[in-house]
Amino acid sequence: MQRKAYRLKAGNLNNLRMVTENLPEPGPGEVMVEVRAIGLNFADVSVIMGLYSATPKGEFTPGLEFSGIILKVGSEVKNAKPGDRVMGVTRFGGYATHLNIGAEYAIPLADDWSFEEGAAYPVQVLTTYYALLPLGNLQAGQTVLIHNAAGGVGILANRLAKRMGAVTIGTVGSPVKLDLLRQEGVDFPIVRDEDFFKNLDNILKNRELNLILETNNGKMLLEGFKRLAPEGRSVVYSAADFITHGNRPNLFKIIWKYLRRPMIDPLKLTDGNRGILGFNLIYLYKKSQLLRRYLEEIKAWNIGKPRVGHVLEFDKLPEAVRLLQSGTTTGKVVVKT
Repeated sequence: MQRKAYRLKAGNLNNLRMVTENLPEPGPGEVMVEVRAIGLNFADVSVIMGLYSATPKGEFTPGLEFSGIILKVGSEVKNAKPGDRVMGVTRFGGYATHLNIGAEYAIPLADDWSFEEGAAYPVQVLTTYYALLPLGNLQAGQTVLIHNAAGGVGILANRLAKRMGAVTIGTVGSPVKLDLLRQEGVDFPIVRDEDFFKNLDNILKNRELNLILETNNGKMLLEGFKRLAPEGRSVVYSAADFITHGNRPNLFKIIWKYLRRPMIDPLKLTDGNRGILGFNLIYLYKKSQLLRRYLEEIKAWNIGKPRVGHVLEFDKLPEAVRLLQSGTTTGKVVVKT
């Protein structure tokens, strides 16, 4: 089997190039998937720039999320067959027209879901669920601050939080995205501008802030932490302000931000009875049974299909990454093959 795939050595987006290569037969516990759509994530940008600690050495194929049709199954696979529509996550390797993956990572895709919707779902819904429930312990009646609320994770996080009976504050970087937040039912849409903290304080005047889904760093993280109520938690799953918009990372800017990152005294955690937690979905990849369990559990909340905001063709994949970098997107950026 020959496939097309994007490969690069991390450090420069211009290194990303399409190649034609051979794909071996699937192993005993694997399935071969004809990829129909690829979901892009901010983690992809960090990986391509070489800023992720889990970035492979040497040349590799990026990509964490896919949907498609099973072409072949390995000799030990019992619960999948050729022709099955699936979606899934992969620890890199998703930027390809075909891939082999462990059968446990190929999740059935509902007949009424498009391949684009399937590729937009697993990473962001698992991030949402893990941040709000296992780590965030969100309860009905509590207030959650969701940063980047017009993105793929932010939209689903708002939906799930509302289903749980929580009050949501959603932030965006531009006022043009506020209408989307209102459409999604965010209780308090707010722009991260020069008046952000003043406006946030007005919202919090008569309520506690119990949970923050934190995607920023620096002042935003520190000031949010200060506003947490006792037993409040800040769950960090991204550092969007370290993302650069060029073809290669701006190392001077990254180092400057790194050196100025907030230092929170552990005594401040105990004094205020507040906590900061962080996670990286890549490191949960080996716990396939846990990931599948979370995907099953979230079905009960009925939060609907993901919002696909932008769809590009496979030969435009580098442009799709640049679009994601721009910060102008809403919903999920998807590439179809």
